[in-house]
Amino acid sequence: MSRLASALLALATAAAVAVAVAARPAVDVTATVAFGEGYTPLFGFDNILRSADDRTVSLLLDRTTGSGFISSAMYQHGFFSASIKLPSDYTAGVVVAFYTSNGDVFPKTHDELDFEFLGNIRGKPWRMQTNMYGNGSVSRGREERYVLPFDPTTEFHRYSILWARDAVVFYVDDVPVRHLRHARAGRDFPAKPMSLYATVWDASNWATSGGRYRVDYHYGPFVASFTDLALAGCRASSPTEEGCADALAASDPAVMTLAKQQAMRQFRERNMVYSYCYDTRRYPVPFPECDLVESERSRFKDSGHRLALRRRRVGRRPPNKADM
Repeated sequence: MSRLASALLALATAAAVAVAVAARPAVDVTATVAFGEGYTPLFGFDNILRSADDRTVSLLLDRTTGSGFISSAMYQHGFFSASIKLPSDYTAGVVVAFYTSNGDVFPKTHDELDFEFLGNIRGKPWRMQTNMYGNGSVSRGREERYVLPFDPTTEFHRYSILWARDAVVFYVDDVPVRHLRHARAGRDFPAKPMSLYATVWDASNWATSGGRYRVDYHYGPFVASFTDLALAGCRASSPTEEGCADALAASDPAVMTLAKQQAMRQFRERNMVYSYCYDTRRYPVPFPECDLVESERSRFKDSGHRLALRRRRVGRRPPNKADM
């Protein structure tokens, strides 16, 4: 092949790559949507309050019912986010959830990614729980619990789920708090289209001290507010789904830099109070994705619960994203 032909072939190849990249659907993880643009009420319709500009929605739990909403579409991967303010005062038995699931479509093999916020008695903090199910792995719960380094009832804080083909990352105020890899979780990694949900409900039978403290409706209604709603997802069965998944995998939330890994390690060291990876009573054989760190293991009982967690002043935030 002549030099001219080689040069022309190289130019043509570069042009084709450029066209392919340009045609790749953009994934804007910073964009937010109005409630009506991406969501629809799920239950407790009278307990769903929408702001005049439709950018904030409040879910109420009272004696009659809880409430919830669901995304209008199903997604095959995406970045899902909301700024949430939790109910204050006595909230024992109350659970606020922000999660993806397909349990209504695949009841026996459902996938799920959870943020669950567990209420508490007066003077005790809310606890945040993350979890993952894949292919119906409900008997292999991967729960982790944390106390938050701020009061989640006084102002909004951002909670995000990044679900890409090769990993899941949970974020709090743009700081990663948990990273799960597809390669290590195997068949238990979520792989089917899911919807996004937000709910508030009565979980008196388990949420606070194993059901010892129940919801007291004298303190109700319990109000959880959501704003800055983000649905940067790849719609299931869309012609651009594959390109969207590629773009999502290259987006900022999917890239775990060294600084992000360090910030995540710091958050977990300071705030994690339960991990299934250290719960040898429940799981004598650790899960494949568990990175067992001996110095960390020594801080947990064989029940997976933290031995002791030094109380820190509420109001201190996780590391700033600018530092990452």
